[in-house]
Amino acid sequence: MGRSDKIRTIAFAVAIALGVSASIAIAQSARRGEGGRREHRWEGDRMGGGFFGNLDLTDAQKAQMKQIRESQRETLRPLMEEIRTRRQEIDKASQSGTFNEALVTQKLTEIAPLEAKLMGERFKAHEQMLAILTPDQKAKLEQSREQFKSRGSEGRKQKQQSK
Repeated sequence: MGRSDKIRTIAFAVAIALGVSASIAIAQSARRGEGGRREHRWEGDRMGGGFFGNLDLTDAQKAQMKQIRESQRETLRPLMEEIRTRRQEIDKASQSGTFNEALVTQKLTEIAPLEAKLMGERFKAHEQMLAILTPDQKAKLEQSREQFKSRGSEGRKQKQQSK
């Protein structure tokens, strides 16, 4: 494999990692809180508001959901900071004008298990939240998910037809 092939491969891997991280960042709907810090915005996302928000949760369920979110926030914060630090190191290396393949490969190798752990923690919190729901609420949630999926597929079809 020639040098340009290696560079292309690493650039492709970086692009995939950045694409994944961008989609995660968008999904998190981050906002600025006190002191300009980024805070996770739960009110409108799938776990705290959106899908779960239309399930007529009891006050006890809402309190349990809030406790899970707060616990998860404390677990995720160090992981997210570590991932951010590694990505910043890749960005700095890329801005120097020369491509350091070994450094980028090392940082991507360090980021992958952190992102896997992050995804696992999010899944665990989601499962904890699902366990709080009644069977009727779970059925309503599934119905909402199906409607969301069908709206997404309809939008993609319309977009393809307009091309």
